[in-house]
Amino acid sequence: MKKYLLSLVAILAMAFGASAQRAQFQIGYGGYTMMDACDMHDGGAVNTAWGAVTAGVNFKVARNFTLGGTYTFSSSSYKHSDNANIYYHVVMLNGRYDYYRNSIVTLYGHLGIGVDFSHMTWHDNSKNKAYFAMQASPLGAEVGLSRVTSIFGELGFGAQGLLQVGFRFNL
Repeated sequence: MKKYLLSLVAILAMAFGASAQRAQFQIGYGGYTMMDACDMHDGGAVNTAWGAVTAGVNFKVARNFTLGGTYTFSSSSYKHSDNANIYYHVVMLNGRYDYYRNSIVTLYGHLGIGVDFSHMTWHDNSKNKAYFAMQASPLGAEVGLSRVTSIFGELGFGAQGLLQVGFRFNL
């Protein structure tokens, strides 16, 4: 697990160091994550899930390619025993390819890979597990509201949700 994290940190450091472009900060919400859809709760079934909140930073490394990192938080209750909860902390490296752009709208595809650190609690017990995390969003749209602010929406599957919407800020 340490190798994966160190590799992710090294890739992000190279991308951030090599880029002379300005940073783009994003925050978003996504519904129905892969953690709720797949068996990432030790065999228990999900009772309630509210989606995921994601924050990240992106850097343009080529004309149509953006690279960055995100942190996603989600939680749910599950049927393991009474009062069983699981908290997901997901760290991913993300790439985005812009395939259409005009003065207001950008259409893009987004792919992210990383690791999900799950903290499971029930009664007075708890344990941690790590899982592979990904996000594949072949259809994304960003609409510029001003030079600084834009809104975005993505359709895909992964740790950030089936439908993710949010805001981006150019720093």
